[in-house]
Amino acid sequence: MSSRPFGLSRIKQVLPGQRGARGAASPDDTRQLGSLSKAYEESGLGWFWSTDREGRLTYLSEHIVKALADHGGEALGQTFAALFELDRETASSSQRTLPFLLGTHTSFSELHVCLAGRANESWWAVSGLPQHDAEGEFTGYSGHGRDVTETLRRERDASRLAMYDSLTGLANRHRMSRQLDTVLIAYQAAKRSCALMMLDLDRFKAVNDTLGHQAGDELLKQVAQRLRRVIPEGTEIGRLGGDEFQIILPDCDDRGELGELGHKVITMLSQPYSIDGSRCVIGASVGIAIAPYDGLTSEELVRSADLALYAAKGAGRGQYRFYSSDLHSHAEEMRQLEEDMRDALAEGQFRLAYQPIVALDGNKISGFEALLRWNHPERGEISPGVFIPIAEDAGLIGAIGEWALRQACIEAAQWEGEARVAVNVSPIQFANVGLPRIVASALAASQLDPDRLELEITESVFLGEGADTQEMFNALKRLGVRLALDDFGTGYSSLGYLQKAPFDKIKIDQSFVRGATEAGNRNAAIITAIVSLAGALEMETTAEGIEALDTLELMRKLGVSHVQGYVFSKPLDNDAVVERMAKGPLELEPEGPATHRSDRKTLLRMIGLIHEDHRYEVTMRNLSRTGAMVEGLIDVPLGTGFVVDFGEGQLAVATVKRSNGHRMGLEFEVPLISDGADGLCTRHRVSPYVLAAAGMPLAALPPGQYPLVGQEPNKSFSLPRFMQVDPSGENKRVA
Repeated sequence: MSSRPFGLSRIKQVLPGQRGARGAASPDDTRQLGSLSKAYEESGLGWFWSTDREGRLTYLSEHIVKALADHGGEALGQTFAALFELDRETASSSQRTLPFLLGTHTSFSELHVCLAGRANESWWAVSGLPQHDAEGEFTGYSGHGRDVTETLRRERDASRLAMYDSLTGLANRHRMSRQLDTVLIAYQAAKRSCALMMLDLDRFKAVNDTLGHQAGDELLKQVAQRLRRVIPEGTEIGRLGGDEFQIILPDCDDRGELGELGHKVITMLSQPYSIDGSRCVIGASVGIAIAPYDGLTSEELVRSADLALYAAKGAGRGQYRFYSSDLHSHAEEMRQLEEDMRDALAEGQFRLAYQPIVALDGNKISGFEALLRWNHPERGEISPGVFIPIAEDAGLIGAIGEWALRQACIEAAQWEGEARVAVNVSPIQFANVGLPRIVASALAASQLDPDRLELEITESVFLGEGADTQEMFNALKRLGVRLALDDFGTGYSSLGYLQKAPFDKIKIDQSFVRGATEAGNRNAAIITAIVSLAGALEMETTAEGIEALDTLELMRKLGVSHVQGYVFSKPLDNDAVVERMAKGPLELEPEGPATHRSDRKTLLRMIGLIHEDHRYEVTMRNLSRTGAMVEGLIDVPLGTGFVVDFGEGQLAVATVKRSNGHRMGLEFEVPLISDGADGLCTRHRVSPYVLAAAGMPLAALPPGQYPLVGQEPNKSFSLPRFMQVDPSGENKRVA
């Protein structure tokens, strides 16, 4: 395509270093300017352009015409704004579009533009001067441009290094902090919500220690890739450093959806990784906080998510946890428990309880699982789900685990008959090369037959599967003990290691047992597959957590060989086991509810019941996903509706399904959801924006309960419908 020559007068105006020239040009000047402009164009350092009054290009330097032709573009005759557009990254937020700027008929300088629709390929800095005729009428633009592609790329690379993690390509701590600040400020003004996930990898340090830091770096890259696949678009994912990640989820306050996403993240990150030919498995813990409920500023929200993450790790890892106000006291409690645990072993505060393992062929006891118990001198019984993770973090699990192993062997040797004892071995114990020696010593000291000792090992021992892992299995089997694969199917499953590891039994985790009898639940199909797999490998199976008769019958039907759970017996102390086994092989009769129902958590705390324009304080005795047992109101009719106030903005609509005196059973309209650990919560909460509109200060939700939202201060109330029982046990009518 040809283009008419660029006029000398225009060259003088727009050529760098010539703007503002005055006076008439001599012939020498003309020749010099012509040579200079031609050299300038041919060098590729810059180019000239001009338009008519409608903005159509009337001149373009030859090399830019060729560049446009290479992209399939026709230049002359098209408008300048049709060929080029402002670069979005360098344009300020207040800058108008290119057609608007050209329409002002004013000069501009060093605008960064790129080919329309072809961003991130090439960039130019263009300048332009409006041209006018003798009458002062606008006749078009003339200007020049220069290539700034490499300059911008270098600047953006430098900017990316400052804002993104060089290892994973995710946003870094600085960018995540800035993004969170920006989002929360904008969302507070718009009364929108934003969730924040804090994520920490479990057992990542072991990868660095066993496979090296280079393998650890490769693992972090794969973690980042998996996060990109599982996290929805429109979210910002960042690596804060080490093995800590952060995710910003805009416009999300549904704790049901967030819980599902948290579970999906944990499941995805817990699948095996291949690092330089080695197979390794890690886990993840997630803490979740939501603005404006758990914090209005980035500092508040990050602190809340951090506390939730700490609680998830303290509850056993591999979990997610939502923030709640009681986590502040929980963190201090965990710190104090760690200090107390350091003295617990020396002071004899630990003991073992034994839960029968029953062979379904005859309902006879085949063995007992040794369960560690901590009787704290001030707090009483502490749940293993609480103190075991603390012991692992504090480096105490090795000593406590060795004590449990030795004590279980000593006590099992006292039992009459051939019942086995199963003892859990933590991944930390399994990684100790001295484990076979410790087991041999415990067997020798107790004189227990090795075949009566069963070591339960979780799949996480295959973290860095290799020769050391296989040698450990071989060493243990040479002692004559049995090996059981514990918690099979909870996130680390692989058929590969079952080909090599010499397990005698697969234990089916109770998460697959719960709800297996419910219509539409797929757990029964999963259990069937596990039983078939175990049968093909000549292994036994044990289903954990059997509590209802219909679940027990289903396990028989599916071919499970052994079960354990409350349907046969709660854990027994050693004296009770000795007494039972002295009577010979025991056949247990199952007892329990006919059908499985949602787990009910026994508790005792005050909650609010709202009916019409009255609020009643009642005691909640137990709680499940679908309902609760409460007491405190007298003879409430069936079908009565209430709004249950659990505190911290959690409201649930419920209907009375059972009523007897001062006690009643409530059924929730919308089931509660798991908080990721050992509690239940509502999907949604009362927004602080709603509370602020009702007259309360705008702040993150404080602990406790709140007045009826929207209640008018001077409104006259109707008479209360129900008689209430106060804590002292006296009946009173609530005014």
